[in-house]
Amino acid sequence: MSDTALPSSSSRSSSSANRVALAALLIGGAAIGGSPIFVRLSEVGPMATAFWRVALALLPLLIWAKATEKTVTDSRPAGLADYGLLVLPGVFLAADLAAWHLALHMTSVANATLLANLAPIFVTLGSWVLFRAHVSGVFIAGLATALAGVVILKGGPAALGDGRLAGDATAAVAAVFYAGYILSIGRLRSRFSTNRIMIWSTASAAVCMFPLAFFFEDSFMPTALFGWAMLFGLAFISHAGGQALIIYALAFLPPAFSSLTLLLQPVVAAILAWLLLSEPVGLMQAIGGAVVLAGILIARRG
Repeated sequence: MSDTALPSSSSRSSSSANRVALAALLIGGAAIGGSPIFVRLSEVGPMATAFWRVALALLPLLIWAKATEKTVTDSRPAGLADYGLLVLPGVFLAADLAAWHLALHMTSVANATLLANLAPIFVTLGSWVLFRAHVSGVFIAGLATALAGVVILKGGPAALGDGRLAGDATAAVAAVFYAGYILSIGRLRSRFSTNRIMIWSTASAAVCMFPLAFFFEDSFMPTALFGWAMLFGLAFISHAGGQALIIYALAFLPPAFSSLTLLLQPVVAAILAWLLLSEPVGLMQAIGGAVVLAGILIARRG
């Protein structure tokens, strides 16, 4: 009896952990989905907003790490190579935030968030290049569908030269860096705790963002309470809360699946932009967005 009971108990425990991880992933995706609104309403420029996003997020992360240090099982970095691996996600994150925050000021919230979430495509391509993962014809078909959706999203081939093309392209570049962040986090999660990864990646991102924010922005710090409220909301809700939930989920769910589920972000962002920023989603934009999401779903199945 014990021979059959133990696997059953283990299976139930694994299933429960996966459900909790999926819930954490969805909540984290929704929390990050609200971040474009904070960025748009911020009183400081995109680089300064990105810096304060990660710098202020260190406060709750350090408090949480201290409160849970006796209950968290963790490995310490064994050498310079491990420290380099812990810093690497922060470098990708800084590049992602810099590109995405710029895009949010160059194109619509819906476009910037949707195109930045092409990350699942780049996650799979990165897995193929770095880890020799198999790429099927279905994936290629999904990629082609997603690219066609981007053209539709822009209003067709004739509209590709409009003033927002640079912003859309910048958002797509952000997706490449976010894919690097997801892949590097996924490799670390088998060895280090969520706390350690979050603190190292967030701190290294802040270090990378500081010179860009300090030397290239006209305004480095907000002057009103509302401005600080936007930065704290971005740091505490979207970054510390959303990213921590996502990293927790990556311990139980595959990186490619996790990046796919985060397509919840553009939906949340588009709804909030419509409600709070009066940015309506037109018919062509809605169709293009749906085609992009369908392409990503097809690619994931491949």
